[in-house]
Amino acid sequence: MSLLTLLLLALGLAMDATAVSIASALSAPRVRARDALLLAFLFGLFQAVMPVIGWALGHQFEKVISAWDHWIAFVLLAGIGGKMIHEAITHHHPGVPDAPKPGETSARNPFQLGTLAIMAVATSIDALAAGITLPLLDVRLVTAAAVIGGVTFGLCLLGVSVGRRFGKSLEGKLDIIGGIVLIGIGTKTLIEHLSA
Repeated sequence: MSLLTLLLLALGLAMDATAVSIASALSAPRVRARDALLLAFLFGLFQAVMPVIGWALGHQFEKVISAWDHWIAFVLLAGIGGKMIHEAITHHHPGVPDAPKPGETSARNPFQLGTLAIMAVATSIDALAAGITLPLLDVRLVTAAAVIGGVTFGLCLLGVSVGRRFGKSLEGKLDIIGGIVLIGIGTKTLIEHLSA
C-alpha cells in the first residue's frame, strides 16, 4: 500500500471521529483547550489501537482467506463506507448527545472522560473492521496505526475548533466524504487485484 493510499484510508476512518468532534463542540456550552486535547487524544488512541486488533484477527486467518483477500478488502471497506454514508444521511452518530436547540443549554457535558471513552470506542469500530484488511493490503502495522491515530488526532482537534464556528453545516458532509473515500479505496484494491 502506498503512503498516499494509507493517508486516504486514515482520512476516511477519521471522518466519523471528526464529525463527532464537531457535534461535541457544538453541544457543549464551553470548550476548554484541555477538553479538545483529551478528546483528540482518546479518539486518536482508539483509532490507532483498533486496527491493530483487527490486523491480529486478519493475520491469524490470512492463509484461509488469501484466495479471496481482494474481495474481502473490497466488501469490508465498501461496507464501512456505505455505513458511514447511511449514518450521515440519517443523522445518526453513536454516543453523541444531540446539539442543543437555540436558547437551550446542554445538560450533559460531552467532554467528560466517560462520555469521551464511549464515543472513542463507538467511532473506532470502523477502524477495527478496516484493520482486518491491513494484512491483505501489504502495509506495515506500526506505520498504519501511527498514521491512522495521528491523522485522527489532528482532525479531531480541527473538528472541535470548526464545531465552535460552523459545525451544524459541516457535520453530515464529513461522514459522506469519508464513506466515499473508503469505498474508493476498496474499489481500487479490487480492480488492482483483478487486473494483476
